[in-house]
Amino acid sequence: MDATPPGWPEAVRPPGAPDWERTAVAWLFDLVPPDYRAHEVLRRYPVLLARFARDHVAAGLEAARSGWRTVRVELADHLPADAMAAAMTAYEREGARLAAAARGVAVVSAALRGERWVPRL
Repeated sequence: MDATPPGWPEAVRPPGAPDWERTAVAWLFDLVPPDYRAHEVLRRYPVLLARFARDHVAAGLEAARSGWRTVRVELADHLPADAMAAAMTAYEREGARLAAAARGVAVVSAALRGERWVPRL
């Protein structure tokens, strides 16, 4: 099995493995809105799909960070304390998930462009 860089998504087979690009495309499409599947150009050019996924994930991460920073101020008078705590936890988890997805998109995108990761000793 080929070595994969840190952050490589579990759902994507290693570069060079049979059908690895197919698994990369499926994973990338799972990160973007379903309507993106209607764009033939994204199915035809996985490197472009990776670019779209990068931008979409980055926007979601920024939204989660913004929500975490502002939810207390905006909704403090409208939510009970336990709901506010749950909201903060949800923003933290979503931020962590999106940060991991962003790392995954970066390494998958590099592999789609033909870059190969070499582990350092």
